[in-house]
Amino acid sequence: MIILAIVIGCILGVILGINAPTISYIYSDYLAISIVAALDSVFGGITATLKNNFDFKIFVTGFFGNAILSILLAFLGNKLNVDIYLAAIVVFVGRMFNNLTIIRRFYLEKWTQMKAKKAEIAKEQSKE
Repeated sequence: MIILAIVIGCILGVILGINAPTISYIYSDYLAISIVAALDSVFGGITATLKNNFDFKIFVTGFFGNAILSILLAFLGNKLNVDIYLAAIVVFVGRMFNNLTIIRRFYLEKWTQMKAKKAEIAKEQSKE
């Protein structure tokens, strides 16, 4: 089911991406920081799911809250003629890497346990 949703999302992304207008250079900072903030929320949601403490309300409010706050931060930085959004990018990307590390370790441990279990089963079968 998840794989079907991913495939449909990728196909829609390609179709919409080909037909989408080009984003103006003026808005590129806002778009970049909001995408990074949204991806941070997605990785945080995946991590929370793996830890069995995912809450949809927290995910949605974090998703939109981070995106809006990052856009406002980029806007304020443009008005002050200071690249404040770079600080937000560093924080969001740092959190994304931390969440990615947690996700990677979870699946690596799961894979290692599965391999050990298969080896144990094979060892028991060879004794018989």
